[in-house]
Amino acid sequence: MTKQELALEIIDRLKKEYPDADCTLDYDQAWKLLVSVRLAAQCTDARVNVVVEKLYEKYPDVNALAEATPEEIEEIVRPCGLGKSKARDISACMRIIRDEYNGGVPETFDELMKLPGVGRKSANLIMGDVFGKPAIVTDTHCIRLTNRMGLVDGMKDPKRVEMALWKIIPPEEGNDFCHRLVLHGREVCTARTKPYCDRCVLWDICGKHGVE
Repeated sequence: MTKQELALEIIDRLKKEYPDADCTLDYDQAWKLLVSVRLAAQCTDARVNVVVEKLYEKYPDVNALAEATPEEIEEIVRPCGLGKSKARDISACMRIIRDEYNGGVPETFDELMKLPGVGRKSANLIMGDVFGKPAIVTDTHCIRLTNRMGLVDGMKDPKRVEMALWKIIPPEEGNDFCHRLVLHGREVCTARTKPYCDRCVLWDICGKHGVE
């Protein structure tokens, strides 16, 4: 089985196992996803979803958040860790969106990458979830699982993994595939415990059977 054939089979099985895969960060506007994905660095999505409720209660739109000082933002987002740098990036990002994009989130990958605190992972997430464009989000789950499954070989660098996956994952499948990897990585192909291979729908085709 080629890597491309393996990828298509994995996509098909994960679709059946997780039909409703979606982003686990709560948001109803594009700028809120930008904020949340910055806060999610080295923090759980569940905690981010709680913290942003307080943030948006005080700063309900782009203009309000752009007017806030980094110190005021940090006071609220500190529970997510790395509060100072995250608050600084969010403040600068919201000011750029207000001043250069009339309060809207830019719609191209290159423009997103120029925003403070936005890297390839965040830009891909926005492109896929907000704008419905082809995207591959190489978070820790994606990197761990694609190595275990044999879709990539010994790659840990997020950009290298992303580029390798673009070659074998159909563009229209990439975004949902990565969301399903998150769910599978949390429930079955875990990182901090031994993977639950006995209940994995990919057991018979997994490159490493969950053993690193």
